[in-house]
Amino acid sequence: MKIAVGSDHAGFVLKGVIIDHLKSGDYEVVDHGTFSPDPIDYPDICASVARSVRDGLCDFGVVLGGSGQGEQLAANKVFGARAALCPDEFTARLARMHNNANIISMGARIVAEEYALSILDVFLKTSFEGGRHEARLAKLHQIEIDEARAFNVVDQGNN
Repeated sequence: MKIAVGSDHAGFVLKGVIIDHLKSGDYEVVDHGTFSPDPIDYPDICASVARSVRDGLCDFGVVLGGSGQGEQLAANKVFGARAALCPDEFTARLARMHNNANIISMGARIVAEEYALSILDVFLKTSFEGGRHEARLAKLHQIEIDEARAFNVVDQGNN
């Protein structure tokens, strides 16, 4: 399984811990940056992670920052991304089971390193339940299409 990982400067140290953890679990990791603790804006990195998941280059994504909130918002601007802010295992489990989230966001200033690894493991090992949740995901996708059309981003004849 291939995992895209990205962070801003606040998540830089946690990103390294997560990458090491993933590699020790036989995951392939694609590091989208940042590559130093120097201040950087997160939207470009999070969009890059989300695009690699949306385009099928990676199976899941991980975005990290101080709180994880902005990173989750940035990733969700990418058509097809379903990023979930997961400060605990319960939220991570439900994000996968009910929302089929494909990107997890965490805050390095919120979640301790060891607990972040546990949250990530729950996220990656939990399957989507399907069933009643599929109709809800279809509605979310329709919202994406409708919004893209409203701004003439999607060719009206293709969707």
